[in-house]
Amino acid sequence: MGTAEEVAIRKLLDHLVDAWDRGDAKAYGAHYRGDGTFTNVNGALHIGREEFDRRHVEVFRGVFKGTTLAMVIKVLRFVAANVAVVDIDVAILGCALRPPGVQVGQDGTLHTCLMMVLIKEADVWTIAAYHNVWQAAKS
Repeated sequence: MGTAEEVAIRKLLDHLVDAWDRGDAKAYGAHYRGDGTFTNVNGALHIGREEFDRRHVEVFRGVFKGTTLAMVIKVLRFVAANVAVVDIDVAILGCALRPPGVQVGQDGTLHTCLMMVLIKEADVWTIAAYHNVWQAAKS
């Protein structure tokens, strides 16, 4: 199952998936640092939790309304005792609307490559950076 830190990080991801599936932007941003950076799949940079939450309110009401999320850790590295870099394969399922220019898999699933930088302070892992890019459609 992994170390206690790996388990805690997996629980953070489980929380993100649950919040996404419920369309709850505030819960999705609960582990996001107030000064965190967020680069979305289209390359737009947003800074701070308020922007992170605002952007997710928009997508949960729009293009990703009613979708569900799956996250699979590809690589988890601890670059310091309290800093982790996580590379994640993300699948967005049930997307009725197709974002312009995005490749959709045969099963209708959208895929992204998400990299997060996590920082542990006061025994809590938080998201310091969230960088997401579209992935080519999987056959």
